[in-house]
Amino acid sequence: MARKPWSFKEDRRLIELAKGSITLEEAAKQLGRSPDAIKRMAMRLGLSLKSKLGTK
Repeated sequence: MARKPWSFKEDRRLIELAKGSITLEEAAKQLGRSPDAIKRMAMRLGLSLKSKLGTK
């Protein structure tokens, strides 16, 4: 499955969600992306998101 490119708007939304202490899984739901995709982009943007599953 090909990856969908991230838009600037999605980047900004992820940054705002991370500031709000949202979980990785909730961010994935809100952005319509997989938790792995959220984790990769968060790392690329230097963000930290907590997981409900207890993993980083």
